[in-house]
Amino acid sequence: QFVAADGPASISADSIADFILPEAKSSRIVFVDGVYNADLSDLSAVSDVTVGNSDALATVSSHVAQLPGSEEVFTTLNTATFADVAVIHVAKKAVVDAQIHLLFVSTGGNRITQPRCIVVAEASSEVSLIEDYVSLGDGSGFCNAVTEVVVEANAQVHHSLIQREAIGTFHIGKTSVIQAQDSRYTNVAVQIGAALSRHNVETHHQGTQVETNLYGLALVSGTQLVDTHSNIQYNHPHCQSDQLYKAIATDKGRSVFSGRVGVPKAAQQTSAAQLNRNLLLSNKARVDTKPQLEIIADDVKCSHGATVSQLEDDQVFYLQSRGIDRDSAQHLLIEAFAAEILLKLPVSSLRESLTATVTQRTESAI
Repeated sequence: QFVAADGPASISADSIADFILPEAKSSRIVFVDGVYNADLSDLSAVSDVTVGNSDALATVSSHVAQLPGSEEVFTTLNTATFADVAVIHVAKKAVVDAQIHLLFVSTGGNRITQPRCIVVAEASSEVSLIEDYVSLGDGSGFCNAVTEVVVEANAQVHHSLIQREAIGTFHIGKTSVIQAQDSRYTNVAVQIGAALSRHNVETHHQGTQVETNLYGLALVSGTQLVDTHSNIQYNHPHCQSDQLYKAIATDKGRSVFSGRVGVPKAAQQTSAAQLNRNLLLSNKARVDTKPQLEIIADDVKCSHGATVSQLEDDQVFYLQSRGIDRDSAQHLLIEAFAAEILLKLPVSSLRESLTATVTQRTESAI
């Protein structure tokens, strides 16, 4: 029985202190239950970029609900009901040095929150942002988030998405991206929270020489379900993409991955790599994986694959032969498995925090 939020809850700065990133302390914009909170935000270190809420929407309004996937049911629900919007608009040729931290806080109480974010990187610009979803209290509620990203010609966007909400939360997320000629977009998605979560990410190429990198890590324990669906659509020649999604499943947790790469006849001389790797730490955990390539072009270099395995006894034995006890050896292997994704995050404090969470959550499985 979810209810629409009648307004954001009043929270103090101390309540979100654990979620503040030191590297982005002065480039932080905070939304509480989907509504901008100026008192908790600090944008003093941000320059050469417009960062704000619905007051800044006018400059990017033409892109709202116009990107592919806008007709999906949960995206449509967000479009019809979102109360506020996070706006990041990078001017032409601007290079934003600061890491922009978008912190979306849910306060529970069985509320439905509808966070909305739109990012526009104009031609030859560069920006890095961290989209972070957290919960206070029991976290009971439903978060339906939509992010739209427009990457214009020769622009670069590094986009980290962290979902670490409370276990009582349900989370549906949509990331829709369009890329113009010579643009580069990287998405690093880490999902470790919520009872049930799903992330739909899709990118559409609208020019040649486009580069897309999608990376992800899911950590499921208890009875959690984490569901990731990706879709990369080539439309022009000489483009490339790289996908690597990983999952660690313990207890009765379940991870789902469905990846799709579409290469039509027009997209000749393209390169696409897609790999899903999964680590099972319990005989009751479950992984469903479905990497897909749909290729009509005949001059391409494409690959896809999936692996599901437990910790290798030979690897554990090798570490033990070097004087490392068995538990520590297993921890090292698990952390190394996750590190391939976590090291792609742009700030060290976030990497260290998430690594500690992986270690803590997999402790009982060893």
